[in-house]
This record gives sequence, C-alpha cells and structure tokens, in this order.
Amino acid sequence: MAMISPEPAAPRRRFDGVLFDLLTALLDSWTLWNDVAGGEAQGMRWRAEYLRRTYRTGAYRPYETLVSEAAEAVGLPRDAAGALARRYAELRPWPEVRDVLAGLAAAGLRLGVVTNCSEALGAIAARCVGIEFDVVVTAERVGFYKPDPRGYRLALAEFGVAPARCLFVAGSAYDLVGTAAVGLPTYWHDRIGMLAPDGAPAPLAHERTLRALAEIALG
Repeated sequence: MAMISPEPAAPRRRFDGVLFDLLTALLDSWTLWNDVAGGEAQGMRWRAEYLRRTYRTGAYRPYETLVSEAAEAVGLPRDAAGALARRYAELRPWPEVRDVLAGLAAAGLRLGVVTNCSEALGAIAARCVGIEFDVVVTAERVGFYKPDPRGYRLALAEFGVAPARCLFVAGSAYDLVGTAAVGLPTYWHDRIGMLAPDGAPAPLAHERTLRALAEIALG
C-alpha cells in the first residue's frame, strides 16, 4: 500500500497577538484636540503637555483632571477637558486602520488595547475604531498610567500570550520605555513625526503608517 506523505506543517506566525495604543496609534485624536483648542498650534501644545504629564504620573489620577491641568498649563481654559470629553464619539481611526486590523483578526491574531484613559472615555474611543477587541486595558482599570509596566502585563495576562509572542503598536515614543521593560517588541506608528524622549529604546519598526504592520505581525 502506498504511503501517504503527511501535509507539511504550516509555518508558525511570528506573533499570536497585537496590542495597540488607542488614542494615537489607532485614532486621529490630534484633529479633535486641535479643534477643541481652537487651532493646531494650541492643540499641539496642549496634547504635548498632556503626554508629558500622563507619562510621568504613575499611579492613576483622574484622566480628565490631567487633561484639565495640561490645558491650563498652556493657557487654555480648564473646561477644555470637558468639551473634549463631550466630543469623544467624534474620534475617527486613521484611514488604513480598519482594513489592517480586520486582516490581522482574519489571520487569527488576538487584538487588544492598552490606553492612558478613563474607563468611560476608553470605551467610547474603542468603539470609534470600529473593530471588536479581545482586551481593553485602561489606565483607570489597572490603576497606573503607561509607561508603568502593569498595564501591558495585565493585557498580556488577559490575552494569555507571552511578551515575546505579542507585538505592541505605539502611537507615542513614550510607550517604548514601558514595552521594553516588559519585553514587548514594538512597532512605533509615528503618524505626525514626534520626537522620542531621551533614553527611549529603539523600536522593532518605526513607520508613518500602519501599512507595514501585517507583514511584520504575520511574518
């Protein structure tokens, strides 16, 4: 009787899951912040101050408080934070996001979010992406702001994926500090050309769009 050769095993994917920063890597939050601030220059200063504050805060303080303090620090009214929160449902993903994420999900990768946000606003923002996530970890839920490693670790635990088998997609170079501490390979989606903070480790990839993500995640 002729022997039937077994089918060759399918090549193993490089990663089993992808975690994303939400408000910068997946969503064009810059446009909304600029509009609430009354112009691009004011919005960029406000956002940069907010990023500096959240990434050095550590233990969770109310997200809306940090946004208010950042507004006041750059000469905007404190209630700009309330105006921003009321318009969160206007957030929109970058143009290629839904196609790229749908392709990753179709290939069997788990998808999740680790975001410096409150539970309420994080839920609104996640819905704006238009893709179902397996895991959403907010700073409020974990009790710490990135780059504290606890948020990344909680997402990995809920994924059930080891750090080396998960790719993180950063929207800001501040994430590179936290992901390096956890051992998460990182794709930096640097949409607007941000400066990396001093001492930030080099990412696995540094791109202006997400178009190269599938090749790296599935390669």
